[in-house]
Amino acid sequence: MNLSRRSFLAVTALAAQTRAAGHAMQMHLSCGALGIQASQRQAIDLAAKHGFGVVDADGRYLGGLSDAELQDLLGGMEARKIGWAMAGLPVEFRRDEATFSAGVADLPGYARGLGRAGVHSVTTWVKPGSDELTYPANFKLHAARFREIARVLDGAGLRLGIEYVGPKTAWASQRYPFIHSMAEMRDLISETGQGNVGLVLDSWHWYHAGDSGADIVALRARDVVSVDLNDAPAGVAKDQMVDGKRELPLATGIIDGKTFLQSLKRIGFAGPVRAEPFNDAVRRMSPDDAAEAAAEALRKAFTAAGI
Repeated sequence: MNLSRRSFLAVTALAAQTRAAGHAMQMHLSCGALGIQASQRQAIDLAAKHGFGVVDADGRYLGGLSDAELQDLLGGMEARKIGWAMAGLPVEFRRDEATFSAGVADLPGYARGLGRAGVHSVTTWVKPGSDELTYPANFKLHAARFREIARVLDGAGLRLGIEYVGPKTAWASQRYPFIHSMAEMRDLISETGQGNVGLVLDSWHWYHAGDSGADIVALRARDVVSVDLNDAPAGVAKDQMVDGKRELPLATGIIDGKTFLQSLKRIGFAGPVRAEPFNDAVRRMSPDDAAEAAAEALRKAFTAAGI
């Protein structure tokens, strides 16, 4: 389907805003990360109301819109200065070959729908262990599958961001620990051989992996697709922290969010930054209160880092 000229211009404007080359990092509203149940339009409304610049893209929803419906959506976003952060990767690469192949077969249509709406990246994460596959076997499998996924996405002008999971309670709970640090994830990304694959950097996993500001400064801006900013709970030993219980950015000061953001600033990263606390207190808030809490935490963190 072909968009009208007006809709095409809206897509182009949103794409430019989302990339935001040479500009400050973008406050990203991810409703799912805050426990907010919201449709695509409701998420856009919340983002505009609370001062976010970009929002998650619902790829299935966007792919089902007519030209007129998409034009209306993008026009409204452009008027409110809201762009896209990223969409999720729908391919189940963690399971058997038949399931993976079925997901890859559906991926071109999904990717075209995202490109048509002006979305430029999809993201996912890697389990930090396996009860069946040794590290070398798991590495080989992930490299091959991400290589195939990245090639499909590249055909639609999309980047793939991959996140490592750092807490010891996650990787030590399975027989064969797998990737749980930035260096290991960079090795995996390199092994794919695809230029459109980069990191999803989360301060929570960065902290648990023992990664540093120097590790971030060693990157290039284009190596990072998106960023998550969180803090750790007080009164819990690091090796006993679990992935689903975090805090909003700068809530406790246990994670050095200032150094994390300043290091990203030094390399010129100008993409989306979201709060992803997986926090029970935030989940119990109303959608407006949760969005505002996340926005306030991000503003505080950006100010502290001089962004």
